[in-house]
Amino acid sequence: MINRLQNALNESQRIVFFTGAGMSTDSGIPDFRSETGLYKNNMHAEEIISHSYFMSDPEGFYEFYKEKMVFTEARPNYGHEFIAKLQDRKDVRVVTQNIDGLHQMAGSKEVYELHGSIHRNYCMRCHKFYSLADILNKGKVPYCDCGGLIKPDVVLYEEGLDYETIDKAVDAIRKADMLVILGTSLVVYPAAGFINYFRGDHLAIINKSQTAADDRCDIVIHDSISDTFRKLKDI
Repeated sequence: MINRLQNALNESQRIVFFTGAGMSTDSGIPDFRSETGLYKNNMHAEEIISHSYFMSDPEGFYEFYKEKMVFTEARPNYGHEFIAKLQDRKDVRVVTQNIDGLHQMAGSKEVYELHGSIHRNYCMRCHKFYSLADILNKGKVPYCDCGGLIKPDVVLYEEGLDYETIDKAVDAIRKADMLVILGTSLVVYPAAGFINYFRGDHLAIINKSQTAADDRCDIVIHDSISDTFRKLKDI
């Protein structure tokens, strides 16, 4: 299967990598639905990271958010770096469900963040921008200079995705020769439905566990993303 992945990457010019939480586990960030994931060990996680909970109890939200969803020491792993280097020779786009910003840190330029980013934060009153460092240094609940509550630019439960980001992601997938799905169980919609727009030649998935999309892919690898990419030769 590694050889099939190698050949597909070699012959494809427009490649989209669709990444989920499993993309960043090698960087020390836990995923959501595995045995050691965020949801497995926190029964009320989905409730806490909802819009209504954020508005009703911002202190409770930020306590959980800073401890369980912000990893300031995390750095890109080999998988992130592989994708970034590939863009020097191919038309490479990244569609990600992750909010950690590691793709950009590795050097990827065309990244469509479906669920936002921890690195962008805005005052809900005056819309002033704040960095991640800003909100981490503003006490238990970050407030703007104008007195407004600062919200991370991440998509919480009960909130919709950004339409412009959706359009760019769908357009990239539709035009791709190859779509590589990395580290996602494909159970979160509408993002998981984006692969239905793919019309290219090669559909690959690399994920440690089985997914509902395995039977649709011509390349299926159940292994670590970084370990899989290390087995590839120069493309």
